[in-house]
Amino acid sequence: MGEPNSQIDASPIGAARLPPLGALRCFEMAARLESFSQAADALHLTHGAVSRAVRALEEDVGVALFERRNRRVVLTEAGRDLAAAVRDGLRTIAAATDRIRRNARAAPLTLSCEPTLLMRWLIPRLPAFQAEQPDCVIHLTAGGGPVLLGNGVDLAIRRDDFQWPAALHAHRLFAERVGLVCRADRVGDFFDHGPDGSARLRANAPRLHSRTRPAAWSHWLAAVGLVEPSPPAPSQSFDHFYFSLQAAAAGLGVAIGPWQLVRDEVASGILAAPLGFVADGSAYHLLSPDPLSGRASALLDWLRRAGDDVMDGG
Repeated sequence: MGEPNSQIDASPIGAARLPPLGALRCFEMAARLESFSQAADALHLTHGAVSRAVRALEEDVGVALFERRNRRVVLTEAGRDLAAAVRDGLRTIAAATDRIRRNARAAPLTLSCEPTLLMRWLIPRLPAFQAEQPDCVIHLTAGGGPVLLGNGVDLAIRRDDFQWPAALHAHRLFAERVGLVCRADRVGDFFDHGPDGSARLRANAPRLHSRTRPAAWSHWLAAVGLVEPSPPAPSQSFDHFYFSLQAAAAGLGVAIGPWQLVRDEVASGILAAPLGFVADGSAYHLLSPDPLSGRASALLDWLRRAGDDVMDGG
């Protein structure tokens, strides 16, 4: 094996015994303004705090950095040497952090979302978020259930119908509310109305089921305190939840419709929800591998506002 590269300095920066970094900031400002008082104002500190910081720095390097002349301070030769080095260092740090911030703003956030929620709720509302946060680019990907975050996926929206790792940060968005939905012009075919105007699902109304949410009907029945009729009502099953809602809109029967997934069609009059919506005990969350900040925090705030619109059972 070859000898290690002797030109690489792997020693920590701290081994060079840096002076107090806070004192360097005070010193640089005082050197630039030639005034401890003006430096204190610029840094939102007291005159005494700046004076003590500079004195501590002078004690650390072992020489005077300023000549005190009445209300002015003038750099010594050693002070000019150090001021130039500190100024260059701060400029380098500022340029690097500015570059990192710009790159972070430019990189898209990859958000995984359950497919039906993605198609029927998130995508129609995404332009409103982009209007608020034009510098935040969201890359959407469809997915449900467990998700590996940090491996090309930054955040995920999931319903809490499975156990996710305790290490993930879960930020609650909104409760799941479900109700029976059907094509608006077929309400009379699938529901009876009592003398008081209340609606009741007919025993023979076709039930539309989904293989991806096989327990949706039983959860709704439990939430409203009802039991399946005997004999069972006619039913039809679809491979995906999205298809069961599309079948309801086509007039094939009655489906379980979560409020967020059907609210636009209820508002437009395509679907009707004669019995309204009830909470089924579950909720949607935004999952993240780390505490949220910056663009991700803004996205969380917007998602909560988008999900908190007044619910109208239609």
